[in-house]
Amino acid sequence: MKGTANGRDVRPLTLTAAQARKSPRAPIAAAGPEVVEGVVEVVRSHAALKRATDHCRECPIGEHATQSVCGEGPRKAGIMLVGEQPGDQEDLAGKPFVGPAGKLLDRALEQLGIPRAQVFVSNAVKHFKYELRGKRRIHKSPTQREIAACSHWLENEIALVQPALLVALGATAARALLGKAVPVMANRGQILEREDGRKVLITLHPSALLRVLPPDREAAWHDWLHDLSRINPH
Repeated sequence: MKGTANGRDVRPLTLTAAQARKSPRAPIAAAGPEVVEGVVEVVRSHAALKRATDHCRECPIGEHATQSVCGEGPRKAGIMLVGEQPGDQEDLAGKPFVGPAGKLLDRALEQLGIPRAQVFVSNAVKHFKYELRGKRRIHKSPTQREIAACSHWLENEIALVQPALLVALGATAARALLGKAVPVMANRGQILEREDGRKVLITLHPSALLRVLPPDREAAWHDWLHDLSRINPH
């Protein structure tokens, strides 16, 4: 059965039965989950995912955020970079990686000769978690429960994009993609494998580099570029 999105035919995407067990709440754009011969249908478009995540209240974060922030990039990108969660600027803009960390990521991709327009960028958690300090909204890390509650949305994006390589930017992304805690410093620059066979490159989140003191900043930058150099855009 085909649907349409932006005037184009879109075929329903599916998860295998094994993937469905890992993501039991995998949603569908209109009709609700439907199991047919061991397959669970999932959201058919980025627009449907955006609508669904805007209304998601499976954890408390969504109630306080401005909006959900889903991934952005080509529908069939070969590379998908996954961060932790949107920040303040991303929450207001509704787009991922547009703040200081995003600018650093853009710089790294440019230096590696990888146009950002050719990769899909997203986050493990789709809403901005923060605490108020005066009028400022200060980032708070999501809990394991919040990461788990959002995992099926991330899996929907992976099903839509079908990337050849996933890049875990930081510990939250690594946990969400691999289903377990991953020591980032011990595994950075390494490519691990998910249960579904997809490859996951482990490295730091760009925000970690923003916290490095000036004397060590250049070395940290080159180490991070070395990790990211394992990305093959072709």
